[in-house]
Amino acid sequence: MKQTFQYLAPALAVFLAGCAVMPSGPELDKRTADIVKASFRDQGQAKVDRLVQDDATRECSAADVAGKPIDPKLAQAIEAANLKTIKWPSDGKFIGDWKEGERIAQSGRGMTWTDAPGSANGGNCYNCHLIDKKEISYGTIGPSLYNYGKLRGVSDPASPASKAIVEYTWGKIWNAKAYSACSSMPRTGHLGILNEAQVRHVVGLLLDPKSPVNQ
Repeated sequence: MKQTFQYLAPALAVFLAGCAVMPSGPELDKRTADIVKASFRDQGQAKVDRLVQDDATRECSAADVAGKPIDPKLAQAIEAANLKTIKWPSDGKFIGDWKEGERIAQSGRGMTWTDAPGSANGGNCYNCHLIDKKEISYGTIGPSLYNYGKLRGVSDPASPASKAIVEYTWGKIWNAKAYSACSSMPRTGHLGILNEAQVRHVVGLLLDPKSPVNQ
């Protein structure tokens, strides 16, 4: 036993010494941030400022690391702040061409350093959702959107009865955190992933009765 301890003692001393110099939480965060910053660079249209977190991403990330839900009052404040960022259609038209919306939903291109600045991005919607039953590859991170408009009783998106659903759909696509503080859905309009016309077409894909989504 004594001989065994003689072998283990040096290792134990090193372990305890390591514990003694373990950095604090803020210091560890700073070291991590420095490593991340040093590992990325501006290239093409992909800029390092994408790593900067706003209140929503910072607070939700912290809650996720802690393994607990975000404080309800803080969640409400985040949602209220993000709701103010939603830009409603400048011409009042919420519903676009569902065929264009399908093309956008299918495309995962855009915003990489190899993409030309100003080139159109895709929505990459199928990465997280089932939208059309004919699609054989789709993600399940988000809920199924098949029959999205039909299940919500939208037979005519232009009718006053459909106004609330139409506006919610636009707002959710533009900035999902306005409705769920820690939503994992990209804030496609708010972050400039999709422009106003593209958002209009995706809304059309989800709500137009002629869209395959609602068949």
